[in-house]
Amino acid sequence: MSDTLERVKRIIVDRLGVDPSQVTPEASIKEDLDADSLDVMDLVLELEDEFGLEISDEEAEKISTVGDVVQYIESHQK
Repeated sequence: MSDTLERVKRIIVDRLGVDPSQVTPEASIKEDLDADSLDVMDLVLELEDEFGLEISDEEAEKISTVGDVVQYIESHQK
């Protein structure tokens, strides 16, 4: 598992209180992990802080799975 995925997984488990086994690359943040829109915004803010990047609202709306988060972060890190 990549370092990025591990860090994303830790943030999701901490923020959403889900079991770590539920946080897989294929897991839908809203459907599988039961995140509402406020949870998603909190996740985006925490991910921005953790990885030192800015995720626009438009980009955040395109991210639906844990794998999407990891792919976005890895493609936008300096």
